[in-house]
Amino acid sequence: MKAFKKYLQINILPFILQLFVRFVYLTSKKTFHHPKNNFDKEACVIVFWHGELIMQSFNYKYFRKKNKVSAMISEHKDGEIVSRMSEYLGIHSLRGSSTRGGIKALIGAIKELKAGNDVAITPDGPKGPRHSVADGVVAIAQKTKCKVFFCNVKATKFWQFNSWDKFVIPKPFGKIDFYIQEACSFDDLSQEEAKHLVREKLLINSMT
Repeated sequence: MKAFKKYLQINILPFILQLFVRFVYLTSKKTFHHPKNNFDKEACVIVFWHGELIMQSFNYKYFRKKNKVSAMISEHKDGEIVSRMSEYLGIHSLRGSSTRGGIKALIGAIKELKAGNDVAITPDGPKGPRHSVADGVVAIAQKTKCKVFFCNVKATKFWQFNSWDKFVIPKPFGKIDFYIQEACSFDDLSQEEAKHLVREKLLINSMT
């Protein structure tokens, strides 16, 4: 029974989730607040809060239509579900986080960016604290000298979990605003200055 339950969680649930997410997207009124310059000739770092991640694939794909992106996703069981769902939505996975497999994911992210591909990171994932910024996003951006885009998704109708990240799932037939702010460079900033900037930018259009 445990093996069957695990099979359902890992193989069936991600497929159902991506179908539901597509349904929400198709039935929602959408507004995109994106900058004119998407730097589509350059590899960039894409950041968003862990609690807002479920609709970010649509935000990204609308903005950078021709680019390939890999998301840093933790190696625990929930991360496997998110990873498989993301693959259905066209987002590749870099497994690892600040707590498990971090060095492997960090090296993988730098390789992806140097190869010309984008990397998506939740700076407060996978375990928080909510709306905190770990060192990884700054280290990756400064090491590769890549620009950073700050992304948010705000829905008028949604479910919100009582989890550490207050995870949000938009409901169908509502209104969703997709935000991406102008790109920034961390080249001339200290680590703490860059972390403060990430948090400040992501809180501007945060859901809650």
